Amino acid sequence: MTLPGPIGTPIRRKAAVLGAVVALTLLALLGAGVAQMGTGELSIPAAGTISVLRVLVLAALAVHLGELAGVRLAGDGPLPRLWSALAALLGAAASAGLLLLFAAVSGLGLPTVYGMREGRLLLITANAFALAGLCAASRRPALAVVPLAGVICAEALRAHPEAYTPAIGTALTVVHLTAASLWFGALLYVLRTMRLRDGGRDVLVRYARTAAWIFAALVITGTCSTLRRLPLEVVLATAYGRVLLAKLALVGVASLLALTARYRMTRGGDTQAPARIELGVLATIVVVSSLLTVVPDPHWLSPG
Repeated sequence: MTLPGPIGTPIRRKAAVLGAVVALTLLALLGAGVAQMGTGELSIPAAGTISVLRVLVLAALAVHLGELAGVRLAGDGPLPRLWSALAALLGAAASAGLLLLFAAVSGLGLPTVYGMREGRLLLITANAFALAGLCAASRRPALAVVPLAGVICAEALRAHPEAYTPAIGTALTVVHLTAASLWFGALLYVLRTMRLRDGGRDVLVRYARTAAWIFAALVITGTCSTLRRLPLEVVLATAYGRVLLAKLALVGVASLLALTARYRMTRGGDTQAPARIELGVLATIVVVSSLLTVVPDPHWLSPG
């Protein structure tokens, strides 16, 4: 039952957010298995749990990095409560969870896992998030950009284990992950600021100017990475290809919503409605991106 008057709106908003969280969690839990149906690829142990933890890592990075950028975009006026310290703590816990899960699935002890490439990178990620959390709680929260850069580099190295031109793939992922995190995280902070100020169109204007460069970097690096990793003839035959197509479709929808908000902004219309929907689509992209890190890597299909 929806309550009438001003009380009903917050309740509907909370219900919508809760429903979205449940839907995204189910997508993370079941997405990898659905994408692999009929491909003949080996199933990934604990794929759903890994995907959920990966979502938390990516979301924590985006929220923290987005706040660092959002504070600069917000200008003068009241600012929303910072979530960066909590996000860093969540990212550290999720990274530690991935480390423990890796040990459990592989049947290896933690000392052995620490000596492996995957284990070392997860340990670096967890420690970097913890350090970022300390920076966020200090008098100089901007220093968190250094450990967050460590998180991005560790994730980029983890995503590119191939033996051929790994430096190029890692560099592309560093730029791509940074741009994606800023797109989602900065937009989240900007919308929270606009809600607190009951308007604040100037904040969205400044964000829109920056977002154009972020989007360009995202598209260029994403296209180059796709061409390097995935032969066109196996796009529909692999889970990676299917998830990637879903991600590309969602990026297209988010781009149209961003253009709609920009058009309304120049005409003096309501910009928050399309921007909020854009944020929801970007949250879905975060989940789909986590699935790309879980499904089998098709780089071995490419001639190297």
